[in-house]
Amino acid sequence: MRSLGMKSRLAGVGGLAAVVCASLTLWHCSKNPVQPEVRDVPLAENRVVASGNRFGLNLFRALAPGRGDENTFISPLSVAMALGMTYNGAVGATKDAIEATLELSGMGTDEINQSYLSLVQFLTQLDPKVTLQIANSIWYRDGLDVRQDFLDANRVYFDAEVTGLNFNSPDAVATINAWVDGNTNGKIKTIIDAIPSDVVMYLIDAVYFKGAWKYQFDPNKTADAQFTSASGATVPCRMMNQVGTFPYFANADFQLIDLPYGSERFSMTLLVPWAGKNIDSLIQQITPETWSYWIERLTPQDGAVSVPRFKLEYEQSLKDVLTDLGMGIAFGDSADFSGINRQTRLAISDVRHKTFVEVNEEGTEAAAVTLVGFYLLDGPGPFHVSADRPFIFAIRERVSGTILFIGKMTALPPAGD
Repeated sequence: MRSLGMKSRLAGVGGLAAVVCASLTLWHCSKNPVQPEVRDVPLAENRVVASGNRFGLNLFRALAPGRGDENTFISPLSVAMALGMTYNGAVGATKDAIEATLELSGMGTDEINQSYLSLVQFLTQLDPKVTLQIANSIWYRDGLDVRQDFLDANRVYFDAEVTGLNFNSPDAVATINAWVDGNTNGKIKTIIDAIPSDVVMYLIDAVYFKGAWKYQFDPNKTADAQFTSASGATVPCRMMNQVGTFPYFANADFQLIDLPYGSERFSMTLLVPWAGKNIDSLIQQITPETWSYWIERLTPQDGAVSVPRFKLEYEQSLKDVLTDLGMGIAFGDSADFSGINRQTRLAISDVRHKTFVEVNEEGTEAAAVTLVGFYLLDGPGPFHVSADRPFIFAIRERVSGTILFIGKMTALPPAGD
C-alpha cells in the first residue's frame, strides 16, 4: 500500500518541526500557584483514556522520528475511534490483535463500547467555549450482506451513520467525500480519490476542534522572526508573542508549557527542546508514564511565550505502522471479520489518516479523518473499468493466443471518425 505524502505551510513559508516549536523565556515563579478546577473524567472512562493515550503515543513514536524536516500531526482519538468500530466486526485472533494494539486487553467488548460512548459524550459537552465534534459513518457496497448486530453496535455506541452505496456509481466518491467535508467544517475536503473494485466497506471517523485561547495573542505583537528546522535551515515566519502566567515545567532536556483554551478544559501543550537537544530523542522519551510525570509537574509561572503562526496538513497510510504495532493479522489472509459478514471473508485494505491544524492569534482549529477500508479475500467483487485515460489494447486470437494487433491509445479521435 502506498505511503501518502504530506504538505505544510508555516505562516505562508517554510516548514515546521515534528513538534510545534515555541521559544520561552521564564522570568520568575509564582509563590502560591493555584491550579484551575477541572472536572475529573468519569471513572468508567479512565481506562479507555489511558489505553487511548498509550496507543496514541506508540503511534506517534513510530511515525514521527527520522523524517528530516517533514512534519507529523495525528489524532490518536480519531484513529482509536475508527479502529474501535472495526473491533466490533473482528473475531478470534484478529479481535485480540486489534485489542492489544489499542492497549485494551482485558476489557470486554461491552465495556469498551460503553466507555467510548461515554467518553465522547464527556468530551463534547465539557467546555461550551470550545467546539469539539466527533462523527462516525459506515459505507458498504450495495449487495454486501452486513450483519445487523455489527451495524447496531456501531450505531448505538459510536453514533455511526450507515449507508449502503453503489460503489460503482460515478457519484460514490463524491458522496463519501462530501460527508468528510461536512463533518470537518470544510477543513478536510477528501479522504478517497477512487474506490478500488475489491473494496466493499469503509468505516470513517471525523473529529473537528475549534478553540479560542483563554489568553489571546495580540496581533500587534506578532513580529517577523526565523524558524530553524530540524536540518538547521532557517525560514522566515510570523511569531506570536505574549507575556503572562502559564502552567510550566522544565528539565535538562526541554521546556513544557500549557496554553489553555476557553474555560481551561482544553489546552495546547508545547514541548520545546533546549537548543542543541535532538527532537527525535525527545520523542522517544515520551511514554504514558513520562508524559504523566511531566504534566503533573506543571505549575503556574510568570513568563513570556513565542509561538509561530502556522497551518499544517498531513496525510498518511497507517497500514505499515499498525502492522508493526501488532495488528498485521487484520490486513492479510488470516483476518477474521466474520462479525461483519459470515458469507465472505474480509480483510482491511488500508487505514488512511488525514489531519489539518491552523494556529493563530485567536486560537486553534483542527480536524482529523480516519478511514478503514475492507476488501474481499474470497475473490474479486463487482468491478468498473472506465477507459477514460490512456490505455493499451490488443486484438488477439484466443485459441492459439496469437496477437494480431496491439496499440496504445493516448488521445481519442473525434467521435464518428
